[in-house]
Amino acid sequence: MPLEDLKEYKNNTKLHPDEQIKQIAASIIEFGFNDPVAIDEVSSLIIEGHGRYLAAKELGMKEIPVIKLGHLTETQRRAYAIAHNKLTLNTGFDEELLRKEFEYLQNLDFDLELTGFNMDEIGDILVEDFEEKEGLCDEDEVPEAPKEAISKPGDLYILGNHRVMCGDSTKKEDVELLMGNLKADMVFTDPPYNVNIQGGTAEKLKIQSDSMSADDYMKFLIAIFTNYRLAVKDNASLYICHASLWQKDTEIAMNKAGIDVRTQIIWAKNTFAWGFGRYKFQHEPIFYSHIKEKSDEWYGDKTQSTLWEEKKPAANREHPTMKPVELVERALQNSSKSGDIVLDLFGGSGTTLIACEKKNRKCLMMEIDPIYCDVIIARWEKFTGKKAVLSK
Repeated sequence: MPLEDLKEYKNNTKLHPDEQIKQIAASIIEFGFNDPVAIDEVSSLIIEGHGRYLAAKELGMKEIPVIKLGHLTETQRRAYAIAHNKLTLNTGFDEELLRKEFEYLQNLDFDLELTGFNMDEIGDILVEDFEEKEGLCDEDEVPEAPKEAISKPGDLYILGNHRVMCGDSTKKEDVELLMGNLKADMVFTDPPYNVNIQGGTAEKLKIQSDSMSADDYMKFLIAIFTNYRLAVKDNASLYICHASLWQKDTEIAMNKAGIDVRTQIIWAKNTFAWGFGRYKFQHEPIFYSHIKEKSDEWYGDKTQSTLWEEKKPAANREHPTMKPVELVERALQNSSKSGDIVLDLFGGSGTTLIACEKKNRKCLMMEIDPIYCDVIIARWEKFTGKKAVLSK
């Protein structure tokens, strides 16, 4: 029936705020207009379905399906308009079954907000009765790197609720493939420091993109932070590990991508790094950041300090800049909640992934080096006792 022929019932008692109309419109786009609007057979007055009618107007639809009711008296019509709205509110959900349905849809990258639940509600349902997971091995233990890689560029692995992709974080198309329809609630990442760091193995594995000219490094930083901005929600917090030498350049690149620094956190290590400097480095800086002109979420208490004293991993045999899992966990607890999506486009040895596994976050991780991808997967498999699956 033509939309313009329908008449709104001015005494409709159900509220339809703009946010709900947008939700209904998104549902119509995704699923179709499957629930006809009930109207009076004679007057075309809307009896039930005002929200769908308003959403159709929002979408610019010309016609919508209707059901014409001719058997109701004036009194019944007015009472039914109230009853239809109220009766749907007189029951709840089987939350255990709802959780299972959400988990199924989440694993298929379906946008759960299209169900009508907001992300806070979805998070509460997904994480009920959550207890921190204990691993089958030490959380900071990293498997030996293989001599030849199994992973190859473009491979996308499913690791329980997580994803790991062998890809290039400077390429928008790679990041889009990793993200699917999802947006991240938080970032914890450790990009290359551009200081030519080597690992401690006999092979001395090196980090890719860690020895560039100043101009190339700036272009690299702008590219990755631009991709981070596109992949996160407006209320996301971003924790960016960086080198003191390139601190100014890192912040400039972040600003160009629409990311502002709130403050700098200092990770104080229990031992210092040997080198030729007169003062030995015993700390690493981390930018705590947010999207420009947006407010990020905070779940921590009000006693947090910018000095984080965490022991560094006992050895960095497999990855030169390994962070301890506890360091990442602290950021997760302050800036995300159980069930949230955490993005790390520089997977390294997989520390962010292990922290997310322990704290029941969903980690989306990218690593450009196929060998390190294999290390990440092996580390998660050893920690959980589960098997990663190559996505088809």
